[in-house]
Amino acid sequence: MLARRNPLTTLVLWCTLAAVGGACNSTNYDASNVFRYNESANLTSLDPAFARTLEPMWVVDQLYDGLVELDSELNVRPLIAQSYHSEDDGTKWVFVLRDDVYFTAHPDVPGLAEGRRLTAADVVFSLNRLRDPELASSGRWILDALDASSEGEGLIARGADTVEFKLKQPFPPFLGLLATAYANVVAPEAVAYFGLDFRRNPVGSGPFKLAWWLEDVACVLHKNEVYWERDESGESIPYLDAVHISFASDMGAEFQGLLQGKFDFMSGLHAAYMEELINADGTLSEDYTETIRMETAAFLKTDYVGFYLEPNEGEWLPWHEKAVRRALSLATDRSGIARSLRRGTVVPAWGFVPPALIGQSKPRSIVFDVERAQSLMDSVASVHPRPWPEMVLSTTSDYTDLCAAIQYQWKAIGLEVRIDVVAPATHRDRVANGKVMAFRKSWLADYPDAENFLSLFRKMNLAPSGPNYTHYTNHEFDRRLDSALMEATASERAFQYETLNGMISDALPVIPLFHDQVTHFVRHEIEGWEINSVNRLDLRRVRKSAADV
Repeated sequence: MLARRNPLTTLVLWCTLAAVGGACNSTNYDASNVFRYNESANLTSLDPAFARTLEPMWVVDQLYDGLVELDSELNVRPLIAQSYHSEDDGTKWVFVLRDDVYFTAHPDVPGLAEGRRLTAADVVFSLNRLRDPELASSGRWILDALDASSEGEGLIARGADTVEFKLKQPFPPFLGLLATAYANVVAPEAVAYFGLDFRRNPVGSGPFKLAWWLEDVACVLHKNEVYWERDESGESIPYLDAVHISFASDMGAEFQGLLQGKFDFMSGLHAAYMEELINADGTLSEDYTETIRMETAAFLKTDYVGFYLEPNEGEWLPWHEKAVRRALSLATDRSGIARSLRRGTVVPAWGFVPPALIGQSKPRSIVFDVERAQSLMDSVASVHPRPWPEMVLSTTSDYTDLCAAIQYQWKAIGLEVRIDVVAPATHRDRVANGKVMAFRKSWLADYPDAENFLSLFRKMNLAPSGPNYTHYTNHEFDRRLDSALMEATASERAFQYETLNGMISDALPVIPLFHDQVTHFVRHEIEGWEINSVNRLDLRRVRKSAADV
């Protein structure tokens, strides 16, 4: 982290770096070919090994490529792999690389002064790097399916062009794991040369390369002139000359920047502008349709309230009773929350897994029944007389409105709730370590398979080492999930996934609230925009029309 400096000094340094980077500030850019957006959360690393949230993923995906990628329909397709296939009943995967993929040149790195061809050894190095305990990558888990007892611990290079993976057992989501940002391929020479500072000196084979990055100010990427990919007509991509990323934390300023043309797109909804920008029915306000358009896709994301279910010796807590959790679920007006707090831009959730991942295109109806909820609470009170302990619901400042609505609805059936608003890092730590009674949280898919959501409830994934924050355990659930992963076809897995989703809906270690949607606001000058359900940013085929000049 840079030390705090005088604003004028920062401005001078920024302009100096911009000049070195080759006309990187807004006054020198050719506006028709530079894509600009704002990242309010800033960046801490450009290393794929630490791309655990969307903010770094978006930039990492511009700088690096992996073996495969997800298309707009979430199908896995080859990227730097020319082809791939499975053998040995799905326990072996073989990838054959393209022969025209090159790392970008870096004048300071021995062996990369003029760039070089990316090989199978680079893929093996990049993925094995995730398993290095000294690196402590948050992406190590994507290789958990590998057979550590086999040659190369399940990952080997055969010559310059072939990579082989050996799995412990068939694991259908494996291809999707290789499409995550963690699996992008880095240049080993750059990792060795920069060491810990590789996070800000990325060298990959992606459509763009880093021009400069001044933390807390801006990051600029330039077109990779030797990028291998071409469009359907044979034209080299990307079409853009550069990408400019600002780091303004004020979401209201980001909104105004979009309207003024300072930014070309904005992702998501925020209280600072939501009511002005979005109509009550979830559509774009007519006041802005001449300047921007709204593009949406179902998001593989579920917002929920979770309960820590580990019993405390000698202490009875109401929400440890399944009947109480059922009552709280029935008393939660999901449709009202979606309509009033999210302007109709989210889908009320009846189950934890998004419907699209279990083969359902239409959401089920949501039961909201306060009278039945009260009856359940009264039945529990007949065994455990009131007064009951107060529930403390942990959240962050971005979700106080949501938690206040839940607090009001649950109080109506006799449960007192106190909202504890803490910093995001504190919230994550407390939830992971079982230091909260109840918590608002969300789960965003890393790969497009229902197993990614259902695995939150495996015993083997108990927090803090895994994402089972509720400490829900059920041997039959674990057995059925293992069985589902052995099914050969997606339709057979989907049937079992729906059963498992129903088991969680019955046990209610969490109360699902809604499934979000990806929402992008894009200026009309932007063409070739793609949006997908995992909210990855793909700028390879984006153009800016002459209207922006």
